[in-house]
Amino acid sequence: MDNRFATALVIGTMLSLLSVIYLSTAVGTVSWYHYFTPTVLLNLSEGAATEFSSDGEKIDEKTYTDALFHCNGSLGLWQICINTQHTSDQQYEGSKSHCIVLSFSDQFLEKYKEPGNHNTDIDIVRTYLWRCQFLLPLVALGLIFFGAIVGFAGCVCRSLYPALGTGTLHLLAGVCTLGSVLCFSQGVRMLQEKMPLPSGIRGEYGWSFCLACVSSPLQIMAGALFLWASRASRREYSLMKAYRVA
Repeated sequence: MDNRFATALVIGTMLSLLSVIYLSTAVGTVSWYHYFTPTVLLNLSEGAATEFSSDGEKIDEKTYTDALFHCNGSLGLWQICINTQHTSDQQYEGSKSHCIVLSFSDQFLEKYKEPGNHNTDIDIVRTYLWRCQFLLPLVALGLIFFGAIVGFAGCVCRSLYPALGTGTLHLLAGVCTLGSVLCFSQGVRMLQEKMPLPSGIRGEYGWSFCLACVSSPLQIMAGALFLWASRASRREYSLMKAYRVA
């Protein structure tokens, strides 16, 4: 094997491994979007906090969104967290984090055109944006895993031809990851159009979102390297074969 092709495969493998680490970390953490609440607005009633942190009762979109707004909330693909203040005799004792882990069935709940009002029509666009934002990263990881199996088979056979399939799968994974990022950002924007941020509260994308954004180009670059190595190796082999025949 030419040193150029071996170098391309090694770099592509490292990029693929980094993208898997970044994307897995992003999927498993809650720092996709943060709401920052001024101290004077950090007031959440005990009833709302109990309803948010209750394990036995489902809360609707409006309830947890209000809690996110007023309690320095964090939104992830599989978790929703808020921070509540605890005081004793009018003295601040610190904050406590309450998190909800979304189940697979929770991810498929419908979104309504008026959040929290189940009597309104289902918002088809937001419903499928929410579903795509958590399904696409799982598809991307599955494609990379399958691509790794194909690449390992190529190593066993001492052939660069399977790298063509590995590269294609990595390109598809990059598109899926990019689609998840776009679905999430569009979903947040549409939700804030229906439930505008209260005065003084601001929202920002977190480091988990940034990891997902970085993961997509890493997958695409890895796929491009695998494709180049496979096609260039095949072309060189064809030229050498033609030269020997001549």
